[in-house]
Amino acid sequence: MLRPRLCRRPRILFIGINPSLASGALGHHFAGPGNPFWRLLHASRLVGEPFTFADDVRLPQLGLALTNIVARPTRSADEITPAEYVAGRRRLLRLVARLQPRVVAFVGNTVYRQVFGARASVGCGPKPERIAGARVFVVPNPSGRNAAYPGFADKLVWYRALRRFAEAPPISAGSAPRAAARR
Repeated sequence: MLRPRLCRRPRILFIGINPSLASGALGHHFAGPGNPFWRLLHASRLVGEPFTFADDVRLPQLGLALTNIVARPTRSADEITPAEYVAGRRRLLRLVARLQPRVVAFVGNTVYRQVFGARASVGCGPKPERIAGARVFVVPNPSGRNAAYPGFADKLVWYRALRRFAEAPPISAGSAPRAAARR
């Protein structure tokens, strides 16, 4: 099993689907050859220096946390059972309530929709839902198999947007500008 990288009150809690076989074997997140997750974090300035998968243990020191909805490594997410998703969803909701992140960033629409259901909106960016008070954002899955976001630049746009979203103060109903409140 691949251990999550957690800290209390992270500015961002990343939630992936499940570890790849490479990640499971190496004991580090996003360890597949060519997986650009770590380069995306640096290029978007979510981390201040280049990271590799071996640096995942350093994320909590930077106020970032990382886990998966399913802990079992597989060759493909298609191998995950519905029961694993249900159990993972319950565990994640408890984890988010305990950690109290500012932002929950789902790494891909698949994991986001597994948590919020098939009616949840598709696409990357900020989402209207909250989990235990945490704002929700979806970034593209960094996998090379992601046909919707095939290139590094296609994904980087959303990781940069996540950084800006996480840095912005949350807007509460009481502090929303009047024009926005009327919409």
